[in-house]
Amino acid sequence: MLRWLQRIGPESPGLNVIHRHFLQMLDDGRHIFDAAANCVLGAGDPEVIREDLYTTDKRINLTEQLIRREIVVHGSIYGATTFPALLVMMSLVKDAERIGDYAKNLFELAEVRPPLGGDEERQAVIGLKDQVSKLLVRAHGLFDAQDEDAAREFLIENDAVQKHCDDEVARLLCAEGENASARVLVHRYFKRVTGHAGNVVSSIVMPVDKIDYFPGKPHSEQ
Repeated sequence: MLRWLQRIGPESPGLNVIHRHFLQMLDDGRHIFDAAANCVLGAGDPEVIREDLYTTDKRINLTEQLIRREIVVHGSIYGATTFPALLVMMSLVKDAERIGDYAKNLFELAEVRPPLGGDEERQAVIGLKDQVSKLLVRAHGLFDAQDEDAAREFLIENDAVQKHCDDEVARLLCAEGENASARVLVHRYFKRVTGHAGNVVSSIVMPVDKIDYFPGKPHSEQ
């Protein structure tokens, strides 16, 4: 995406500003996802992470606003030919912002201290959390490097994680004799975080009109 943006306005320092701040949004989103998910799964004290989580989320929102202003400035200087690419960037910053929103949802779940099943069930969800966290780290690196081959591999794994989350939600909704509501919500939030990371990476390999609609993406999310 950055290389495409640079082709329409290589002399603009604003493009580097947009790119740098967007990467910061992704990094902040991964940070508060990890904090909130670890709090839920480790049954930690939400008060320990509350201030950091909400401060980081506020920074994500302020960075989104900053990028929007940079987009308006860049478009006003370089004209209509830049609008398609800048509109795509506007969409991507919303994906990055939504990762922070789902981290807050996880934090709110942690505040309730819900049951998450026995040790085996908890360990399975911890493994899934680690996988989602690694996907967020990779999404950051891929967007920075614009590595198309690695992006395609990422999207295949991303789709598999989302499908796993869907399968677990369907299974848990039909479970008898246990309260699985917390695990249903955790899997749903994990899926949405993974989905937004996939949307970001899809911008590396998909044409403008197909971003967010990469092959293999569940129809329910298209």
